[in-house]
Amino acid sequence: MDAATTYRTVVWSAGAGCHGGCGQKLVVKDGRLAQVEGDEDNPWNQGRACPRVLALTQYMYHPDRITRPLKRVGARGEGRFEPISWDEAFDTIEKRLKDIREKHGAESVVFAQGTGRDIGGPLTFLAYAYGSPNWAQLGLSGQSCYTPRLGSMKAVMGDFGVVDCSQFLEKRYDDPQWQPPEVIITWGQHPANGCPDAFFGHWIIDCMRRGSKIIAVDPRSTWTTARAAHHLQIRPGTDGALAMGMLNVIINEDLYDHEFVDKWVHGFAQLRERVQQYPLEKVAAITEAPAEQIAAAARMFAGAKRGAIHWGVPIDMCADSTAVAHAIICLWTITGNIDIPGGQVIARPSHGVSTYPYSTEELVQLYGEELRQRLMKKRIGADAYPMVRDFRGWAQPDMVIDQMFTGKPYPIKGAWIQTANILGGQAARAKFHFEALNKMEFVVVVDLFHNPTTMALADIVLPAATFAEKDSLRAWWAPLSIIQKRVQVGECKSDWEINFELARRFDPESTKRWATLKDLFDDRLRPAGLTFNEMAEQGGWKMPPEGPFKPYRRHERGLLRRDGKPGFSTSTGKVEVYCETFKSWDLDPLPYYREPPQSATSTPELFEKYPLVMITGARSQLYFHSEHRMIPWLREKMPDPLVEVHPETAVRYGVQDGEWVWLENDMGRVKRKAKITRQVKPGHVHTMHGWWLPEREGKAPDLFGVWEYQINTIVPGPQCSKSGFGGGQYKTTLCRLAKMGQ
Repeated sequence: MDAATTYRTVVWSAGAGCHGGCGQKLVVKDGRLAQVEGDEDNPWNQGRACPRVLALTQYMYHPDRITRPLKRVGARGEGRFEPISWDEAFDTIEKRLKDIREKHGAESVVFAQGTGRDIGGPLTFLAYAYGSPNWAQLGLSGQSCYTPRLGSMKAVMGDFGVVDCSQFLEKRYDDPQWQPPEVIITWGQHPANGCPDAFFGHWIIDCMRRGSKIIAVDPRSTWTTARAAHHLQIRPGTDGALAMGMLNVIINEDLYDHEFVDKWVHGFAQLRERVQQYPLEKVAAITEAPAEQIAAAARMFAGAKRGAIHWGVPIDMCADSTAVAHAIICLWTITGNIDIPGGQVIARPSHGVSTYPYSTEELVQLYGEELRQRLMKKRIGADAYPMVRDFRGWAQPDMVIDQMFTGKPYPIKGAWIQTANILGGQAARAKFHFEALNKMEFVVVVDLFHNPTTMALADIVLPAATFAEKDSLRAWWAPLSIIQKRVQVGECKSDWEINFELARRFDPESTKRWATLKDLFDDRLRPAGLTFNEMAEQGGWKMPPEGPFKPYRRHERGLLRRDGKPGFSTSTGKVEVYCETFKSWDLDPLPYYREPPQSATSTPELFEKYPLVMITGARSQLYFHSEHRMIPWLREKMPDPLVEVHPETAVRYGVQDGEWVWLENDMGRVKRKAKITRQVKPGHVHTMHGWWLPEREGKAPDLFGVWEYQINTIVPGPQCSKSGFGGGQYKTTLCRLAKMGQ
């Protein structure tokens, strides 16, 4: 028997189900993973591990895991699949997708992803080799997950910003350059419960332990809000009004950073005029947060020498969310908190390495301007929304699903779905997506377990690998990292392996320069001057060197602009609170607030019928979106889909704690188990998304109970943001409670 060996690697899903970055130690014995431990030497997480990664052995070796390619042998939904070889799977996919391309054009196949795994790189690599411009987070209305905030940051300040928790410094909290933020606004985020994109949630707690004070913006009461100096418990979807009210206080009370504004801000006079439309009394009435609390929070943030904002997905799900993000960017801008220690630090891909086209610049870097121009001609949504056209390479997902029905301006005939349980996870109007996708001639799903999407729609299912079973790389901000394969389970392949093989079949000419997948990785790592094997030999991760990829005050040192001049990477060289890019896209160049599409104000008759605001999607340490419901250690901690109900609301509806109830509106109704708690306000209810029951029957019509438990079946669409990004109605849908049997 072999002795146990411990290997170090970096996590980026699958298994952990996360946005990645953590260093973990894999204990391997007799060719099997025996346990996982946090890597105390990795600067990202410093030895910490979440419940999901600790349960990786149950995930990897679960008896229901798909470990061989499968082919559907019955009608869709019958749940009848048979194992096939990889050669047969690849040959079938190649033939079917080439047939569609020849008859209808490459644009008629959509390449759909979810979130989590390192999928953006392999999926775009495959889509572009096939020739399709239509890469999308299909089902996620308005791409309402970070993309709206990213787009606003890119337009307003030319770069991305994130709370400085010393994550770009190798010595981390001990680095003498770093100082903790005096004040952090946690805006629509409960950091202890999740690790959002390129950010380890517990860093906020690390900063709190080092003196950072918290201002919490959250309709719910959480561990974070209980420890906040101010808790602004706003009405869901009114974040934009709150931000404008805080700007009103800071500007009118002369609390902004005059030196920074005078030198580095474009359009401050116009912003000053705009915020006069948002006096505190008006903002308090909109948000339901007391005016004196809003003013106190604004003064506290503006008065801090070092302030930062850690924001969450609820920003993206506001009406006109790019304008909401714009307003929040203005808060950290006019207080001078950009790229200073303990402020909103500028974040760029580590070492200049791109793993996938995170922005238009990276798309051109990886694939060239000619491809970008070609993609725009038929990319769905590019002609309707200039921001969709010019920021990132996404197709607009609401328009994609509509086009599956209409066939205009061209038909959609196939779907490649990877890292996305569309029906059980991200899709607003979930039944509408089911009907649309069921019209496709050919559907491939790449996943690790059967789920509602595989059962309902897949013609071919390909078995993906966990992070312990794959090689990959990660350059999302810092550090530059690689993932190293340590074990093999069944015949599973990584997303990169699958897509690399098919890309070479679809476009042999352009892909012939890479003999192996490692050659492609080495090509992507070229800006760092390292190969994959060299990264492995040197420990698997590298912090960014001095220069444009490492803070601080790079705008003063000429490290942000291509011309080497001081300033920001915008047309004016300044942070544009009056955004010239938005103006060029025919969007309002100044931030503003718009009421949610469903509310007592917007739809009073609907509100009278459905008087509860339903908040969905708060994060859990146990589950990642719709994953992990079959993992015993995790499921036993949260066995049922709960709905949080305030005691006053429970009395109004005659609901008892632990009672099963319906959440319902005009779109249908969904089962939930009531949890009576003061964590939500009267008039609000909160429930997690992504619920389906792996123990239920998989074949149609049951599909693991998805239509009874998936909350997104009663979330409307399409998105409601003028930019085309954001506005998914996941936090503001109206509903009511009903007792079972009614």
